[in-house]
Amino acid sequence: MPSATLFRRHIAVPTDHGSWVFLLSPLLIGLFAGRSFSVVSLYLVIAALAGFLIRQPVTMLVKVWSGRRGRGDLAPASFWTTLYAAIALLFVAGLVLRGFGYVLWLAVPGAPVFLWYLLLVSRREERRQWAVEVLGCAALALAAPAAYWVGIGRPDPAGWLLWLLTWAQSAASIDYAYLRLRQRGLSGLPAPRERLRLGRTALLLAAGNTIGTIALGLAGFVPRWLFVPYAVQLAEVVRGVARPAVGLKPKAIGYRQLAVSVLFTVLFVLFWRGVSSPA
Repeated sequence: MPSATLFRRHIAVPTDHGSWVFLLSPLLIGLFAGRSFSVVSLYLVIAALAGFLIRQPVTMLVKVWSGRRGRGDLAPASFWTTLYAAIALLFVAGLVLRGFGYVLWLAVPGAPVFLWYLLLVSRREERRQWAVEVLGCAALALAAPAAYWVGIGRPDPAGWLLWLLTWAQSAASIDYAYLRLRQRGLSGLPAPRERLRLGRTALLLAAGNTIGTIALGLAGFVPRWLFVPYAVQLAEVVRGVARPAVGLKPKAIGYRQLAVSVLFTVLFVLFWRGVSSPA
């Protein structure tokens, strides 16, 4: 089959570019928190990326089978699904042979969420599914403890804390993105009380994350200044509530969200690595 038929970008690579940060942020945080990068860490990174990428061609396969896409997409979708599955299995085998097979249990919770998502795809109901996206981020955030445990060479309770912290940020980020998308559809600038009503959930999540990390820091469970990246996100949410995205293009909203998420990741890594025993 001609290579031009197989190499279709919209089948090989996720089209929702903002989803990358929900994997890469926890993965990078876990790698830096573990303070050690080895060949096994590389195995984990490649396996995680392959597992993330396979969602796109599998989604296309479901769309073909449910009549949403033409049969011409079947061959490339099958090719990329097979390729990503083979890569994932190869490096998963490397993890098992190196004695890190226990991290594979972290992938189990993601299976039912993925199946739920595929069911929604088959019904043309996958768009704007807040619960699925938040649960999906919970599954992706498990990359943080996986990378952390590989780095330190053993399972450790601090990995679960990293998972909770990264998931909390992702959930707040998703809710804020939904808020910005709702705002862009407004016909005009709403009154302050209405702005607050629209952004109430986003404010509560961002403020709860900030207050929670302050409390954890004071209790000695996390570095004292780890609240800073969450405070940055809270400041962005406050700004977004005060200045609704009326008429803004989705790309502009997405780029700003990406910038805030990158800044969050960098600050988290810096402040978590600022102590010798973070948890």
